[in-house]
Amino acid sequence: MHLNRRDFLKSSGALAGAAAVPALLSCHNAHSAPSNRINLGVIGIGKMCMGHIHGLLGRPDVRISALCDVESIRLGKAHKIVDDRYRDRLGKDYGGCDTYGDFRRILDRNDIDAVLIATPTHWHAAQSVLACQAGKDVYCEKPMTLSIHEGQAIIRAARHHHIVYQNGSQQRSDQKFRLACELVRNGRIGKVKTIFVNNVADPSGPCYLPAQPTPPSIDWDMWLGPAPWRPYHAELCPFDNWAVFPAWRRYSDFDGGGMTDWGAHHFDIAQWALGMDDSGPVTIIPPRESEFKRLTYVYANGTQMVRGGAQPAEAGLEIIGEKGRVCVNRGYLYTEPEELIRTKWGINDIRLYESRSHFDNWFSCIRNRQDCICTPEIGHRSSTVCHLGIICYRLNRTLHWDPVKEHFVNDPEADRLIHKPARAPWIV
Repeated sequence: MHLNRRDFLKSSGALAGAAAVPALLSCHNAHSAPSNRINLGVIGIGKMCMGHIHGLLGRPDVRISALCDVESIRLGKAHKIVDDRYRDRLGKDYGGCDTYGDFRRILDRNDIDAVLIATPTHWHAAQSVLACQAGKDVYCEKPMTLSIHEGQAIIRAARHHHIVYQNGSQQRSDQKFRLACELVRNGRIGKVKTIFVNNVADPSGPCYLPAQPTPPSIDWDMWLGPAPWRPYHAELCPFDNWAVFPAWRRYSDFDGGGMTDWGAHHFDIAQWALGMDDSGPVTIIPPRESEFKRLTYVYANGTQMVRGGAQPAEAGLEIIGEKGRVCVNRGYLYTEPEELIRTKWGINDIRLYESRSHFDNWFSCIRNRQDCICTPEIGHRSSTVCHLGIICYRLNRTLHWDPVKEHFVNDPEADRLIHKPARAPWIV
């Protein structure tokens, strides 16, 4: 019987799962044999992705085997970086990395085990679903989706095809955020009353950029993909330049703006702290109707989550309970009472999923076929919080959400915004 590398990883992972191999086991140097190496396809070459590529090139247990981007000059430069690095390390044993302008060529390859999706947000759902259907494990950058419906589609595809899916909300793999959430979940600050969330900027808006000539190195129709057709503009897809973040995040056809940018990080941590990874808020209140004069979410237990207002200013989140508070951000953790930060855990305390590296976690889970720290369900629920806020801003009135049925309560106008139209053939 022919057994390709991906089948081998799955079968060996199933055995490892039976032995309860921890998902936290670092992959570095532990699985460098070619038979257990993960062959990776990278889709979307931008500033964020190049940072990932430089980190992945040093791993003996992973091989970047294919690259894809719709801009051929940028793709060529990334290709040279990958090939030069591997040739320096592997010499004559290196067979080369392939490049494509159409990501489906990567999905067609039987020797590709997994894909890293780092394209603009409007592509995430279609590429994730097609990758799942092709049997590829998926790491998809945040925000996970452009609409609530898209998250539901990714979950169905990932679970139906038994895919190991990691959403790129990497703060879950940060010790300070995990400790903050454990303090909250174990009641160290009492019942949570209010969460203030900083850094979350305004939603995106319509795109009125004027038409510009399309550079010959760009497949513009492929860049647009599921988005409505519009003429090329360099702000959306910079010509031959990955050193800057393009402006597509500002426009609602391609992204949710600041709401889904930092919102995908900090709302995600708030959901984790509240134990709401499988649920969400039930009421969303626009600034003009909120006592805080800010966008406000209310959970079924009465906890309020407010966009902005966290103190001190360096805190990404300020979580206030009846007996204390926790303030946390990247590289920052503060508690009241102060001694909470030195909490010693007992055998009966709640301990959360521990991941010390988002990519290590994904690669380990690919091998042992376990769930990652940020599953499609978790990524979807956190993205849903962002999208609920965007819909609330758009309608400018209080909304009532049923997190079980994932529909608004007696509100057909709001329900229509759960879906976002997509161009064929990229409909999920």
